[in-house]
Amino acid sequence: MTVAPHTGQIVESGADAPAEAIRHFIWHSEADTEAFARQLAAQPLLANAFLTLHGDLGAGKTTLVRHLLRALGVQGRIKSPTYAVVEPHEAPNLSIWHFDFYRFDDPREWEDAGFRDIFANPGLKVAEWPEKAAALTPPADLAIHIEAIDDTERKVTLLAPTPAGRAMLQGL
Repeated sequence: MTVAPHTGQIVESGADAPAEAIRHFIWHSEADTEAFARQLAAQPLLANAFLTLHGDLGAGKTTLVRHLLRALGVQGRIKSPTYAVVEPHEAPNLSIWHFDFYRFDDPREWEDAGFRDIFANPGLKVAEWPEKAAALTPPADLAIHIEAIDDTERKVTLLAPTPAGRAMLQGL
């Protein structure tokens, strides 16, 4: 797996976050990513959360989303929304929107695509490359920063700037 350097600004720096709002992990394998996704899927507040995923190309953001969606009960093919910007998914009693803002560069797309309506309705929203739309999105409940150490190992930092995010973080 090749990792490309991240050039965008990370929106949630966490510099002023209280200690209970930050958690660090090392994932030694994809199995660790999958186990984390299962733990996250078990959090009741996830049903209406906004998660942001940060990291270089190839860090494992989409892999985490795939494991999370499977853990939530999504069936069928789970593809990256890199070209579509958003992919809707349905799980039992849960609507999920997976955004990839990597190619997002025109704020008019936000209104044209109906993203304001999506964020105004219940459901889980997960965004890769959120810094590309940061002025338009609400604050993340949980920001997941993934850094590739090598081909299999990942350093992960979770930031929970909202009360819902901190509650989810406590459950992990």
